[in-house]
Amino acid sequence: MEDVTTTLAPGGGLLASLGRPSARAERLLHVETLPERPARTVPWPSWVPGDVVAAYAAQGVSAPWSHQVEAAQAARSGRHVVVATGTASGKSLAYQLPGLADVLAARGARGQRGAGVLYLAPTKALAADQLAGLQRLGTGVRAVTHDGDSPPELRAWTRDHAEWVLTNPDMLHHSMLAVHERWPAFWRSLRYVVVDECHHYRGVFGAHVAQVLRRVRRVAARYGAEPTFVLASATVADPAATGERLVGLPVVPVVDDGSPRGRREIGLWQPPLTDHLGENGAPVRRAASSETADLLADLVTTGVRTLAFVRSRRGAEQVARTTRTLLEEVAPELGTRVTSYRGGYLPEERREIERALRSGDLLGLAATNALELGIDVAGLDAVLVAGFPGTRAAFWQQVGRAGRGRQDALGLLVARDDPLDTYLAAHPETLFGAPVEATVFDPDNPYVLAPHLCAAAAELPLTDEDLPLFGPAAAGVLDQLVEARLVRRRRGGWFWTGHGRASDLADLRSSGGAAVQLVEGGTGRVIGTVDAARAHGEAHEGAVYLHLGETWLVESLDLDEHVAVMRRADPPYSTSARETTEIRVVEESERTAWGACALAFGTVDVSHQVVAYLKRAEPGGEVVGEQALDLPVRTLRTRAVWWTVPAEVLATTGIDPADLPGAAHAAEHCSIGLLPLFATCDRWDIGGVSTVLHPDTGELTVFVYDGHPGGAGFAERGYAAAPAWLRATLEAIRGCGCTDGCPSCVQSPKCGNQNNPLDKAAAARLLATLLAHGDATPAGPARA
Repeated sequence: MEDVTTTLAPGGGLLASLGRPSARAERLLHVETLPERPARTVPWPSWVPGDVVAAYAAQGVSAPWSHQVEAAQAARSGRHVVVATGTASGKSLAYQLPGLADVLAARGARGQRGAGVLYLAPTKALAADQLAGLQRLGTGVRAVTHDGDSPPELRAWTRDHAEWVLTNPDMLHHSMLAVHERWPAFWRSLRYVVVDECHHYRGVFGAHVAQVLRRVRRVAARYGAEPTFVLASATVADPAATGERLVGLPVVPVVDDGSPRGRREIGLWQPPLTDHLGENGAPVRRAASSETADLLADLVTTGVRTLAFVRSRRGAEQVARTTRTLLEEVAPELGTRVTSYRGGYLPEERREIERALRSGDLLGLAATNALELGIDVAGLDAVLVAGFPGTRAAFWQQVGRAGRGRQDALGLLVARDDPLDTYLAAHPETLFGAPVEATVFDPDNPYVLAPHLCAAAAELPLTDEDLPLFGPAAAGVLDQLVEARLVRRRRGGWFWTGHGRASDLADLRSSGGAAVQLVEGGTGRVIGTVDAARAHGEAHEGAVYLHLGETWLVESLDLDEHVAVMRRADPPYSTSARETTEIRVVEESERTAWGACALAFGTVDVSHQVVAYLKRAEPGGEVVGEQALDLPVRTLRTRAVWWTVPAEVLATTGIDPADLPGAAHAAEHCSIGLLPLFATCDRWDIGGVSTVLHPDTGELTVFVYDGHPGGAGFAERGYAAAPAWLRATLEAIRGCGCTDGCPSCVQSPKCGNQNNPLDKAAAARLLATLLAHGDATPAGPARA
């Protein structure tokens, strides 16, 4: 562990404002200091118009940084490029330069058709922020956002006149591609496609976007255009490989960052143990959300502009509310300068919060990752991260929001009481000494590929020449679509013959259906929305729901109409859903023998049902009631990794047969918690099931599965990294200081069985035995 006193001595002004010195000494486990870095500037390229140079100069940019020009030169020469430099390193200028130069040059060239730019962002807020930046330059380029908030008259103007269209994957899929014949001028002029924050496109969402970009290439070619792709990300591993998988073309990486950076201190902060005992009598640490609210209040009180990232919508609301309460006790005027930001807000609410943050009216903001990729916030002093956000890439993206330019900054990870956060707090080199994770997504996932082939066939009949564009699985999936009578093969190719809009078949965000509207009873006012997949657990009848600091009680949930009716209430409890899960092996694709044990990967069917909800006292968290629910079963076909231990091996472990369910259950929980170290997933992206005797394997089996139809690549990465992954799991269990298991090792906030049964000691013996058999296996997997 690093000497905190020595590390803080050079300039820990911001750190010194956090809590009492004694508490800081106890809770601040590690500080990593990132030194400042000088700028490396280069001359403007000769092809950049003087008006553009003057526009940047007026914004304070006298000379570009070296990586900006390297990327701009590559793009203008027609090479696809990915700019993979740090947060706030000016990646926007790298793709704006060639775009602006070509758009303005095409205007003045007699007989030359116009030039257009398509900018793609994962969120509407980021696209709106990029538009504001273009407008501030004042070059006269006709730029406009095209999203769900755009009125009909603006959409018509965009189709006919826009030179720079800023949109998101959903609008590109449902609007611009599905009715491409209404956009002929734009498609003909398309020179550049910018894919911003490309690391965000992972899992099933990444696979969908990869297929959308292949459709962009196909439709653009129909109008005679062959655009150059420019990708950008501050936190993408192996950028060339990720970029090529995303767009299906070779991509040149630009990684040598020439931007300046101030000194940054990144700390690991672990909340203390409390006197409260949780489930099964386990010791409980103070909640990361409560600790973050205290730290946010400390920083705001001293005038430090701070952004706190909180993992859940409810958590962001609670942190903001608690922080305001704390501030009102010591500085009432500051209470109004703190609020929350998350998905589900109405557009006008989001825009007002964004304006207040930019202007400095807000000093503190508790946000979900909706803001991680949302807007470009300049001038922040500190970022608090309430719980590891699931991946190292997301962590660096979040802490990178502080310290723009040469400004010094503070980033602080406030560890949650769970296996991954506790492991990171004890092993800081795992966070600071390791590269960000590889972006995992599978464009050949048949659940993803099928609806995009339908959409492509509806856009333009598919031909044999088109199939390589969509990957090696396209021909087989098309055969299935023909059999399902969604497409028909004729002499000219494959034609869409299904009913309705083919684009409606693909849910890019994989939310599991239409969003559920949250409606105020009596008035019919729409309060917000919740994803269909989360509605069962968050918006069921009787659920307590938080929105903008207000507490609501759900009176009814209509899954057919996608509406939950709520009323304002302040019950003295919160609610949490109870869920049952069953799993069936459909197909075993790969298998590795670990002695008499085995590791496998394949296709499974997972059945979920929310059967009840618990009422937990607020504050305290103890269970004060349980109410049964009658919600339908949801079945998911996905991919899983699983390991098995036969009875003869179990007999050697010394584990009492009565303790085996608790051993397997505890090992499952901890392994789910540690998988994000090895794959770009969050523990909420994956699930698990454990059983002493599974009917499909005939042995003790622990499954970890992707929580998305068809799989997202996470379980496959777990299969490939199983030895390291399961050793880290064992180390996390052994290294935890509790006696019988706690949230820091084997208890899970997701558990549908309320963390029962769990046996920490037996789980360690079970994993040690499994790994000993794996270590004794000759090198090289034995494939089935």
